This record gives sequence, structure tokens and C-alpha cells, in this order.
Amino acid sequence: MKRSVQKRFGTVLPALGFVVLLAGAAYAQALEALSIASQGGQKQSFRVEVARNDADRAQGLMYRRSMPADQGMLFDFGRVEPVSMWMQNTYLPLDMLFIRPDGTIARIAANTEPLSTRTIPSGEPVLAVLELNAGTAARLGIKPGDRVEHPIFKR
Repeated sequence: MKRSVQKRFGTVLPALGFVVLLAGAAYAQALEALSIASQGGQKQSFRVEVARNDADRAQGLMYRRSMPADQGMLFDFGRVEPVSMWMQNTYLPLDMLFIRPDGTIARIAANTEPLSTRTIPSGEPVLAVLELNAGTAARLGIKPGDRVEHPIFKR
């Protein structure tokens, strides 16, 4: 019996490892290039996951414990409207950049409180929200009026 179990696991474990490897590759392929051009002409580059449907927008960055400094999540709402975000089940403190349809940053909610259910309003109709690690906007000098460059702003 012991040999049979080893034989089964001997074929299952490498297959499981391959699936994990593929999942990691799929995640890496899901990242898209995004940059932010300051009004002073400097450009910052990021790799972002894009939440394009209700399920992905509802999940957002919930339950994650870390995110690389050059990554973020872009919420594409598909239409221009006032939006509100929250931090329920989100362990990472974030900067939220509320973005108009032309790509300009309307508002930045800096250093949002992890796990809070307090709503964070856009303040005006926006097309998207970019979430970055807390402190990123201040550290890089990103301000309202700067322009986010990504294909969703070229519709």
C-alpha cells in the first residue's frame, strides 16, 4: 500500500507544481503597463492588474498582504460616474487615484485605512481608480492634474 501511495504522489506532485507554475505565469501575463506623467514632465512606470468586470472590481486587492512597489490595480468602471471605494478585507494601506476619462488625476486619497468600511468618494465623475501602495503618490510627487497613460484612457 505504501508503494502505491508514493507512486500516486510521485505523478501528482510534479503535475501540481506545473499547474502552480502556469498560474504564476498567467498572473505575470495579466499585468499591464501603466505610466503617470507629471505636469513637470517626469514619468513613473507601473505594472497593474486591471479589474474590468464587477467580480474583479468587488474583489480588488482584498486579502493580499503585500504588493511590489512597482505594481498596482486599475479599476476600469467602463463608464464615467461618481464612485466610492472602501477597504473592507484589504490589509494593505493604499493610495487611491481617482482618474477622469482623459486620464488626468482628479483626486488622491492617500494612505487609506486598512480593513475600514468607510467609503472613499471620488468627488466627481471618474472612469477609473488606480490603487498603489500607500505613500507612493507622495514619494513620487504624483498630484491631481497629472496624467495616467493606459489604453483605457484612449477610447
